[in-house]
Amino acid sequence: MAVTRNNSEQVVAIYKCLCDVNRLRILNLLRMGPQCVCHIEKVLGIGAVRTSQQLAYLRRHQMVEVEIRGTWRVYSLPAAPCPELAANLACLQDCVFEGKVFRDDLARLKTIHRNLCGPKPI
Repeated sequence: MAVTRNNSEQVVAIYKCLCDVNRLRILNLLRMGPQCVCHIEKVLGIGAVRTSQQLAYLRRHQMVEVEIRGTWRVYSLPAAPCPELAANLACLQDCVFEGKVFRDDLARLKTIHRNLCGPKPI
C-alpha cells in the first residue's frame, strides 16, 4: 500500500484509536451489528461516562457511526470504511478468537440482548 500524507494521517488516527482495549472491545461488539449504547455499556462494565467517552472518540475519528432511534443512540461500524480501517477490522476479527475478553464480551452481548432495555438489534 502506497502511503500518501493524507493516507498516513488516517493510518495514524486508526492506530491511535486501536491502542485502547475498551475501544477494541467496542469495535469487536460492533462487528456483530449495530448496538445500543446501553448494550455496549453493560458489556464493557466501565460505566456510562467512560463508555460514552470511548464512543465519542471513535466517532470523532470516523471509526463508528451513530443513529438516533427514539431515545436511544445506536452505534455501528461505518457503512463504507476506508481501506485502512477495513484491513484493521479484518485483523481484529482474526485476533479475537485468541482473546478471552473478546469472547466473553460476545457471550455477554447475547445475554444482554435478551434481557436489557433499548431497541432490539437489527
